Amino acid sequence: MTDFDASDIAAMREQGDLRSFLRGQLRTGRTGKTTPPAPPPKPPGCRPGAWPAGTRPPDPRPIRHTAADWQRELDRYRTGQGHDNDPCHCGNC
Repeated sequence: MTDFDASDIAAMREQGDLRSFLRGQLRTGRTGKTTPPAPPPKPPGCRPGAWPAGTRPPDPRPIRHTAADWQRELDRYRTGQGHDNDPCHCGNC
């Protein structure tokens, strides 16, 4: 019974049934919440803790260089100093 109004409550109070009615309402509300919903079905071939088939981890974030970094490397290139991976800094390696 979910559609009751103030006159129904007053009648139950006079008859002494209000307490049992309210307990029944609480009991009904609790039983509806205690049954958890069924988990969604897992797709075939699902491995717990693994990336889904056909996917891969995200790429690393791209390295952002500042304008000062670009200017410093451009100046090194123009003067022929080579780069950091050049063992002798001759510019030809």
